[in-house]
Amino acid sequence: MTSTYLYAAVRTPFGKFGGAYAGVRPDDLAATALTGVLDCAPALDRSGIGDVFWGSANGAGEDNRNVGRMAVLLAGLPVSVPATTINRLCGSSLDAAMIGSRTIETGDADVVVAGGVESMTRAPWVLPKPARAFPAGDVTAVSTTLGWRLVNPRMPVEWTVSLGECNEQLQEKFSISRERQDRFAAGSHQRADAAWTGGFYDDLTVQVPGTDLVRDEGVRPGSTVEKLATLQPVFRPDGTITAGNASPLTDGASAVLLGSGEAAAQIGLDPVARIAGRGAAALQPQMFGYAPVQAAEIALRRAGIGWGDVGAVELNEAFAVQSLVCVDAWGIDPEIVNTKGGALAIGHPLGASGTRILGTLAKVLVERRQRWGVAAICIGVGQGLAVVLENVQFGNGRPGSAA
Repeated sequence: MTSTYLYAAVRTPFGKFGGAYAGVRPDDLAATALTGVLDCAPALDRSGIGDVFWGSANGAGEDNRNVGRMAVLLAGLPVSVPATTINRLCGSSLDAAMIGSRTIETGDADVVVAGGVESMTRAPWVLPKPARAFPAGDVTAVSTTLGWRLVNPRMPVEWTVSLGECNEQLQEKFSISRERQDRFAAGSHQRADAAWTGGFYDDLTVQVPGTDLVRDEGVRPGSTVEKLATLQPVFRPDGTITAGNASPLTDGASAVLLGSGEAAAQIGLDPVARIAGRGAAALQPQMFGYAPVQAAEIALRRAGIGWGDVGAVELNEAFAVQSLVCVDAWGIDPEIVNTKGGALAIGHPLGASGTRILGTLAKVLVERRQRWGVAAICIGVGQGLAVVLENVQFGNGRPGSAA
């Protein structure tokens, strides 16, 4: 089989819940990211795109179920370009990239686009459909923004607690202090601000038409441990998780352009990184924050390397506590993790976060002159995904080979 290479990555700046993108539909956000990543490859004949794999955790409203296909049409691509939408909750777009890479490796396509989108602001309320006409009682509209809804009563109650409560349990299990969580969160904001100020994200982002947002709306440059310590716990009166050390509700989209080595001439770009390993893992739903630990181990094993070879990690920061327990379990240097900030500052638009971290990782590997990197993400209901990237400037994986 041939190898899969990442040729380009683009995302929108991420907007706060009810913020800059409150008036922007998710399908328009998706079309912006799709257009943006293809603009990186002006020589590419759009009709040669074999498939588009798109992640979205909602799909209940303006996403129109298959938001990937909506993005293709809204972006003005040829109607012959197919598209599908993948839902693995927070891991949806990383899953899209993994599926896209397999499509290339099996020879089913030479060029694909993978990405994802989420408008948590515009996620609708839903009503359960009655089993019989004209019910006499009241019904409740349920928000689809985040978390469980319309829960099957056969599910064990310990599986269906809130995401925040899951992470309070994780904090108890691994004894991660509130101070340590706040310190990690403050660092995320400081690194994200420094990355934006230093121009790191300039060529990784594309502005959404009709908006004036040019950098992530949630980044707070002045975040400190002392300021975060003043925030009250959200999920337990005596808990440790606050609005400051948990990722915020966010809107945004991201995309990556993937292709075989032979597709370089068709794309008109040199590849940046090779997808060298993939991993998926699952455990008890309430322990979802710990799932990236095994997923990354699987991806590393399939890449034929170990943690000692890894020079950069992009770990989606759903909560500070789950990020810390993963880093601790891996036994890696925290200084190689999320060097350009993470989701605590940048935001976590569920369906978009996977390809956001993948694109960031590819650029970090080039900037830091590192060969190997890991992108990993936790997923609600007890799953995790991870991808190993190899910087083609330093690796043996040359376009056209499976080395």
